[in-house]
Amino acid sequence: MIESLNWFALLTRSNFEQTVYTTIVKKKIEAFLPKIKQKSTRKDRNLMIEKPLFSGYVFVKSSFEPADQLKILKTTGVVRLLGNKSGPLAIPPYQIESLKILTSTSMDLITGANIRLKKGDPVMIISGPMAGAKGEFIHHKGKGRVFIKIDVLGQYAGVEVDENNVEKLPDFLS
Repeated sequence: MIESLNWFALLTRSNFEQTVYTTIVKKKIEAFLPKIKQKSTRKDRNLMIEKPLFSGYVFVKSSFEPADQLKILKTTGVVRLLGNKSGPLAIPPYQIESLKILTSTSMDLITGANIRLKKGDPVMIISGPMAGAKGEFIHHKGKGRVFIKIDVLGQYAGVEVDENNVEKLPDFLS
């Protein structure tokens, strides 16, 4: 019996998306790393750079077999497959196909960083000393600053960060 393959979201270490993607493809496993072109944020440069659409995530196609998933999890830079207590959660193929279509166009994409955040939105800090921390958007502080509430061991801590360092998490990842 041939087991069907499903798409899964794979959480990676910060800035390891390309390394994980390349290594997984070398292992002959189908993977997808959606990228967008953005103007470099460095003030000394005026060029377009390619960056992952979702910081910290690579999509992989695998079966639910533990041996197949272990092969993926043993890749340098991989943190875990996204899921719940029952195990990894498959992503519907139409969502991956939609991402492939979106990222294959030359149109400007609006990502979570470009959309005004609403109170309660799940967010992730994507750069700076707090990179990788996930929390809840509380409010805009003005002058490009936002306030994020982070749950730590049942306690809450608030942090003020630059708005450009925060991305709204997609619904299927929050």
